[in-house]
Amino acid sequence: MARTILVVDDESTLRETLAEALEADGYRVVTAPDGREALTTFRAERPDLVLLDLMLPELSGIEVCRIIRAESGIPIVMLTAKDAELDKVVGLELGADDYVTKPFSLAELVSRVRAILRRRDLDRNARSTTRAFGALRIDLTMHSVEIDGKPVHLTPSEFRLLALLAATPGRVRTRREIMQHLWQSSYVGDERACDVHVSNLRRKIEPDPAKPTRLVTVRGVGYRLLAV
Repeated sequence: MARTILVVDDESTLRETLAEALEADGYRVVTAPDGREALTTFRAERPDLVLLDLMLPELSGIEVCRIIRAESGIPIVMLTAKDAELDKVVGLELGADDYVTKPFSLAELVSRVRAILRRRDLDRNARSTTRAFGALRIDLTMHSVEIDGKPVHLTPSEFRLLALLAATPGRVRTRREIMQHLWQSSYVGDERACDVHVSNLRRKIEPDPAKPTRLVTVRGVGYRLLAV
């Protein structure tokens, strides 16, 4: 599903231009021409990010920023004039995440939006103790695993293996890396023991262990975990 961006600016031409640029980058865009409508649209749409002009009719951008931040932690990027240094400081103190000074490059603004949303995703993943891979959900705190909401019972070694692969989705882990993790030692013994652990885990998390789609082999290298 496309991320939703709320663009708030009283200049209709700039508002439309920003909407077109963001839509071309794959975002869904909703707009508002003044502060009061911005709050109404924010509450109705619950966007993923707000681009907020500070010089607005009805209700100032600073006040809109304060109200939104009191209700939500979503990213807010202020659109400011070159000489609005005090507004920038106040906006940032109220909880805005960034600002862009007018006139600005559309490419720079879209890039800034993309980077902020990516950073937010990384922060969420770092805080979360749950990893989801399609129907497979792993709770790292509770040491529990579910597939389609049904519990899957794993041994401690199987869970450690799954958690290792889940920490870096899609990345290939070598047999040596896996065994070092399981043994918590640089000594790994017979690396072929890794294949046994993988085989046991597949029997519990794969619809068809003979044709794995979640825990897949990268021939000659190791294994990786995919969302299916």
